[in-house]
Amino acid sequence: MSVTTPRRMLLLGAVGVLAASMAVGVTTAAQAGTTLGASAAEKGRYFGTAVAANRLSDSAYTTILNREFNQVTPENEMKIDATEPQQNQFSYGAADRIVSHARANGMQVRGHTLAWHAQQPPWMQSMSGTALRNAMTNHITQVATHFRGQVAWWDVVNEAFADGSSGARRDSNLQRTGNDWIEVAFRAADAADPNAQLCYNDYNIDNWNDAKTQAVYRMVQDFKQRGVPIDCVGLQSHFTGGSNYPSNYRTTLSSFAALGVDVHITELDIRNAPADAYRNVTNDCLAVARCKGITVWGIRDSDSWRSGESPLLFTGSGQKKPAYDAVLAALNSGTAQPTGSPTTPPPVGGNCTATASAGQVWGDRYNTSVTVTGASTWSVVVSVSSPQRITTTWSGTASLNSSGTVLTMRSNGSGGTFGFTTMMNGNSSARPQVTSCSTS
Repeated sequence: MSVTTPRRMLLLGAVGVLAASMAVGVTTAAQAGTTLGASAAEKGRYFGTAVAANRLSDSAYTTILNREFNQVTPENEMKIDATEPQQNQFSYGAADRIVSHARANGMQVRGHTLAWHAQQPPWMQSMSGTALRNAMTNHITQVATHFRGQVAWWDVVNEAFADGSSGARRDSNLQRTGNDWIEVAFRAADAADPNAQLCYNDYNIDNWNDAKTQAVYRMVQDFKQRGVPIDCVGLQSHFTGGSNYPSNYRTTLSSFAALGVDVHITELDIRNAPADAYRNVTNDCLAVARCKGITVWGIRDSDSWRSGESPLLFTGSGQKKPAYDAVLAALNSGTAQPTGSPTTPPPVGGNCTATASAGQVWGDRYNTSVTVTGASTWSVVVSVSSPQRITTTWSGTASLNSSGTVLTMRSNGSGGTFGFTTMMNGNSSARPQVTSCSTS
């Protein structure tokens, strides 16, 4: 696949969108964001978390989620056993619930995962050869098509390389269908969801000197040279403390980025949550222009798969830990990506561009105007950070969520520019974010 495919053209078109949206607001970019997501967005990045559907009824959980994060990854709800429990019988209810919550709150979604040797349903575990290969591609096609336009990134293939010094592929039923299975998976995902960014995701690829890291690097290099559609590499980064946070982590991020792919820190948790280690990881991401964001694997320690190790940024009772303060300080100290540099993946859902510009400012409120190009009929989603609240809109058909923090504006023949007024409510540092522009 050449670099002029629609998905890649859309990525380039988004550069102006997010670069402009970072400048929207009533204060300068040097001023500090007050939450992880808001501060990351000021730098053209995301700060996200893994989300479990069964916790969305927990108000303490969703309060932190909605306040702090601008990206979500379903923990288990998009995995193979959850979405296709019986062959050709697909189940999306729990995943749809997470996606709906994210989109209603202006968060981007990472799809996790389409092809993996683990968490396969029994019917797939018993398959092999051509039958398994066909079942894999059908699963990818059906699931990616279902979520098309709603997912910004897909972890297309997860954990396909072996640990240790061999640098070999992991022995699995998928690998035994033929060494080209990863390429086939990426091509199937690209056909099903051409506007999503397609990622390879793995653990223990943090140390640049490790054989596993080098093996993944060679695969990505080969894919880029041959035109296989791959856009990003995800480093899970499940660290056991400062002891296995590698000193060359930044080298790993920048080396993958030099291949022409984005890098994401996708499942970060660190035993006992040392502030220095969290700060270092954040600074390393900020130092690499193509590091698009960080996702922690859970919100509170009690939500973690490693709950006994207290690895996250919030205690079980939801209190911020010193690691949280370290991450926020690092984000606030970082610099915004320069205009024209690669930014976060395009707002999903269509081929139009929405550029936000600051308007008049008063002591308690401010105006923002948004100009849409590339389509005559469109739908744009803009979010502000609570306690800010959008109160007035003009030049379009508007709808607001119940808290007034997410505005969906649709064209109604009044032109390609619309505007809105935001009440600060004591928060003068946050900026509106254009989260999607889709044709309609």
